[in-house]
Order: sequence, then structure tokens, then C-alpha cells
Amino acid sequence: MNNEVKICQNCKYNFTIESEDFDFYKKIEVPPPTWCPECRTIRRMMWRNTRNLYKRPCDAEGHNDPIISVFSPEKDLVVYCPSCWWSQKHDPLVNGKPYDFSRPFFEQFTALLRVTPLPSLSSMNSVDSDYVNMTVSSKSCYLVFSSSFNEHCSYSEGINECRDSMDLLASRKSEHCYRSTDCTNCFNVLFSAKATNCSDSGFLYDCRNCSKCFGCWNLRNKQYCILNKQYDKESYEKELARLDIGSYARLSEFKKIFEEQSRGVIHRFADIFHSENVSGNGIESSHNCHYSFDIVGNADSKYVWRILDEGGTDNYDITVATKPTLAYEGQGAGFGHGSKFSLSSGDTSYSHYTHSCISGCSYNFGCVGLTNKQYCILNKQYTKEEYEALVPKIIAHMNEMPYIDAKGRVYPYGEYFPPELSPLRYNETMAQEYYPLTKEEALSKGYTWRDPDVKTHTITKRAEDLSDHIRDVDDSILAEAIGCAHGGKCMHQCTVAFRVIPSELQFYRKANPARPDDISGRSGGLPLPRLCPNCRHYERLAQRNPLKLWHRKCMKDGCVNEFETSYAPERPEVVYCEQCYQKEVI
Repeated sequence: MNNEVKICQNCKYNFTIESEDFDFYKKIEVPPPTWCPECRTIRRMMWRNTRNLYKRPCDAEGHNDPIISVFSPEKDLVVYCPSCWWSQKHDPLVNGKPYDFSRPFFEQFTALLRVTPLPSLSSMNSVDSDYVNMTVSSKSCYLVFSSSFNEHCSYSEGINECRDSMDLLASRKSEHCYRSTDCTNCFNVLFSAKATNCSDSGFLYDCRNCSKCFGCWNLRNKQYCILNKQYDKESYEKELARLDIGSYARLSEFKKIFEEQSRGVIHRFADIFHSENVSGNGIESSHNCHYSFDIVGNADSKYVWRILDEGGTDNYDITVATKPTLAYEGQGAGFGHGSKFSLSSGDTSYSHYTHSCISGCSYNFGCVGLTNKQYCILNKQYTKEEYEALVPKIIAHMNEMPYIDAKGRVYPYGEYFPPELSPLRYNETMAQEYYPLTKEEALSKGYTWRDPDVKTHTITKRAEDLSDHIRDVDDSILAEAIGCAHGGKCMHQCTVAFRVIPSELQFYRKANPARPDDISGRSGGLPLPRLCPNCRHYERLAQRNPLKLWHRKCMKDGCVNEFETSYAPERPEVVYCEQCYQKEVI
């Protein structure tokens, strides 16, 4: 089949379905999509709250203690704390209903969703980590999200195998790192982006195998450099002590100098390593993957984002997953095979439209909160023969009587869950982080919105009144409610006020770009932050490119190479093709 241009029924712009896309849809027996790739991504994200936490009661019988949940207390849902949910004290089949051919499928699914217990958080094998979500094997972590196998980390998202670190985004196998993004195999690296195999350094951009470097870019295998100028060991240490980044004013001054001097840094058109026939960004050891971002060891996939475990193959339209195969239109997918339209369903296979079916499920349709179940429809148990006879009839009914939302968008079989039925509001979800909207913009698109809770914090210390230098901060700061410098006037889900926790204060006192266990001299320590954790998170998000591609030409004089890149044409960065980048940087 040839390529086909369609009009997205959501944004009304044209998008192209390519011939190989049709081959995939035929293989998994779904109709081609009616929403463009970007709108499909946003639609999935509107069902995923990663970072917004609330207090609400646990709805399990005999357990009304306050719990931490991704669902705000006013939501009409049944929410259990993780221990109650995993204890299986409830029977998720109790609320199962026979399929009603007089009502659209999504109406029936939503009714089931409202009465079936949901886990308040998604956290597996966590120890001393009450305030984490979408995590696996967290130990002594605080406000860590969508991450796995971390220890003593705080205020981070999308990190894996990190230790003793804070304020990280999309980083792996790093230790004693702070306020950094897209760093791998780093030790004691501060305020950096795209650093790999680096140590005892700060303010790095796209550096590899560097140590004891500060304010550097595009370096390889270097030591004792400041602002890309070579020093000897003694001079480097003296200059670093003179910088005195334990002072907020001195740190801010250096940040401005670094940003100004690194303005002409060369940017690789895409971070693609050891991969073949791929397009996107953040791709490693993969092949035949297109329009894909933040993947490792994946193959034959398209429109996927953040699949960091090797082995994922043959997937389309997947957002944040472990290692799915032959999966389509899912978020929070796990090790399953052949699932379509899944939501926070981990080890689930050969199923359609499942929500929070986390472990050992297969051959289910329209189910919520199941574990180790097969052949269920709307949480009602069937035999294998009954299930196989009924599913084709339901699919036909979904096409004959599709759900139609308030904006007139039509949802037959093959469309993901309608955004207006999500129990989450647009600004509570990942969509707001990666595709931010104002309240008016969201409502005009037919999305929902939750007005922020009225902040009742009594701010006891304004950001501008904090001690400039960390050496002047005593333990009394732990009792203060610090006002965020943004004051809630940004689009960053500002918490208005925040506290410093004991382990965090210890980190600031100990941090040192020379060596983390040596705070002697004036170079030791880091100043207290002036922004709340949410606003700091959005600062790191701004360091990353969007999940989108543009066709551009290499900016090296005389080069005629063209490529797909996540750097928009209007951005100021100098973007080179792979060949020119290798000649200039490597």
C-alpha cells in the first residue's frame, strides 16, 4: 500500500501514514489511526500523572489513614494504598458486568474504572521511599519519578541506576551528581548536560571522558580545563577555589559567563549511538526505529518514547515502557507481548484496553486492576471459547456505536482512551510537562483542567533572604518554609513554598566539583536553591529538546547534508550533521 495523507481529527492538520505503517496495522489487526502522531502522544500522556501527589484516604475497608496518591481527593474513584492493593484483599471481578450492546464501550469502561480499586501509586520493590511514583527498586529515595534501581536520590525523573544524587533528569549509572540532564556513567558532576564518563566536574555540555573540568563544552579526554582553557593541576585548583560556587551570587555569575561563552557550541543533529536506520533523538544500540526518543536496544519500532530496557521490538505509539513487544498505543507498558491500548499495565499480553492490569495478565478486554487473570471482559470472567467468540462482536459494536466526545471526536475500535474520560486533568499529567497549555487553551481543545489548590503555606523565609553562602546556613533552615522565587507566577506547577530536608542539606554542604568528600577550601559546598522542586524540574526539561523532528540542513559552511533533528529551525543553536560534528569535535 502507498503512503496516505490524512487529516487529524484532533488538530485538523495533515499527517502521513506510510506504507510500512499500514503493514504494521495489518499485522496487529487494527485500523489506521485518525489522530496524528503528536496528538496520539498527547492523548496517552493525558492518562498519566507521574509527579503530582496528593493526600487522600485509603478506601480499603478498615484503612482510612491518609495516603499519598496521584489521584486528588475529590476524584470519584476507589483508591487503595499500594500495600492494600497488592494484598489482594479485594476481588477485582466483583464489579464485572456483562457487555452491554446498547451503550458505547468507553462508557462501560469508565463506569468500571470508577468502582474498581486503583493503586494510589505505582511503586514496586521500594524501600524507605514513600514519596516516589512509577518506580522500580527505589531505596531511600524522595520525590523520584519514572525511574528504576536508584538509591539515596531525590527530586529526579527518568533516572536509572543512580546513587546519592539530586535534581537529575534522564540520566543513568551516575553517582554524586546534581542538577544535571542526560548524563551517563558520571561521578560528582554538577550542572551538566549530555556528559558521559565524566567525573569531578561542573557545567559541562557534551563532554566525554573528562575529569576536573569546569564550564566546558565539546571536550573529549580532557583534565583541568575551565571554559575550555587548559590549566595545570595547581592552577586549576586555585581557579576553582576562586570561583567559590558555594556562594549563590558567585554561582549565578559563573552560570551567566558559561552561557555566554558557550553560545557557539556545536550541537550534534541527534544523539544517536551504535544504531542503524533510525530517526529521532536519544537512541542507543537500536535499529529500524523511527520518530523515536530515549530508547536503548530496541528494534523495528516507531513513535516510541523512553524504552530503556533492551529487547523491545515491533512497537508503535508507546510512551514510557519496560520491554514490550508487538505493542500498540500504550503507556506504562511492561514485559508483555501483543497488547493494544494499554494503560499502566505491566506484564500484560494479548489484551485490549486495560488499565492497571499490572502482573501476569493475558487475553483480557476492557479490564481494570486485574492480576494473574485471563479471558476477562469488563472484569467478568469467561471461558476461552466464550472470550474468543465475544471479542469480535465487541469490536464490531465499537465501530457501529463509537463513543463521541463533546468536541465531536469519534472513538471506534482502534482509538486510545478519550481524554475527556480520564480521571486526571490536563495540567496534572505528563502532557502539561511536554506540551504545556494555559487553562484557556486546554479547555478550548476539549481537555479538562484542575485549578490548583489554594496554597495555605506560611512562608517563613523568602528566597531573597536566604544566606548567600552554604557555609552560613545552619540546621535551623530545616524548620523554614522557603518561598519559591517564582511565587506561583509561572507555568511550572510551582508549589510556592518548599522545605529543605536533612539529607538534602547534607548534600549541599558536602558537594564539591573537586571531590565530594573534601569540603576544605572555599570551593566546597553548593548554595541553597531558590526554586521549588517543581520549578527546578521544569528548568531541566528546558534543557531537553522536544519530542518532535524537523527537516534541516547542516550549518557547517559548504556542507550540503540534510537530516531529521529535534532542533527546531528557529532555535539559535549551531547544528551539524554527524560527519561535520565528528570532524570538529571528535
